[in-house]
Amino acid sequence: MDWKLLFVGLGLALFMEGAAYAILPESFKKLLIAAAGQPAAKLRIMGLTLAALGVAMIWMVRSL
Repeated sequence: MDWKLLFVGLGLALFMEGAAYAILPESFKKLLIAAAGQPAAKLRIMGLTLAALGVAMIWMVRSL
């Protein structure tokens, strides 16, 4: 496993998350309030779907 690539990916994810909070803080507050009102099962399905999409994207890019 290439640990460098893993850390680059984590760094990119943290950057994107931090930039979104920095650029649109009020929108993210509203988003978090809306997410808190959702049932746990719906959030779990959304999280698993996004994780699967991320893995698929990485697999596609790595296979090029």
